[in-house]
Amino acid sequence: MNEKEMFLNMWGREFATTIKILKQLPVDKADYKPTLEKTKTAKGLAEMFVAELGVIDGVVKGQVDLGGKAPTFATYPEVLAAYENTHKAMTQKIKTMSVSDWDSTMTFPVGPKKMGDVRKADVLWLMLLDSIHHRGQFSIYLRLVGAKVPSIYGPSADEPWM
Repeated sequence: MNEKEMFLNMWGREFATTIKILKQLPVDKADYKPTLEKTKTAKGLAEMFVAELGVIDGVVKGQVDLGGKAPTFATYPEVLAAYENTHKAMTQKIKTMSVSDWDSTMTFPVGPKKMGDVRKADVLWLMLLDSIHHRGQFSIYLRLVGAKVPSIYGPSADEPWM
């Protein structure tokens, strides 16, 4: 198995876990926002998952527009549908990348106000790990609104294994 195949396998597994987590949020709690000034609403945090898929599209094309406006949706079910549909489309685009394109470099942020040449594969791994990070944030939102937090990498209080 090559690195791209490993990435696609892991990305598919992590997507399945993320959509399971996102689907636990009751629709009437989509506007929930912890009282911290810098936090997003639950729906806004979920929209970040869709936005990150847009970055993946840019990686495949070789140029990411980080200055664009992130997508927003009228309803929480629209966010879920967009996340599922966009993930399917991005999976197909990654599958079509050649090994040389996978290993090629592109300009990408490497620090505050600093750009550098980064391997496309490394940007894709970064986006996967960042989505896992945001999924952890979202699981806290679930707990705060009284929703169930399903198993992620092991048992949870709401989904014990024994």
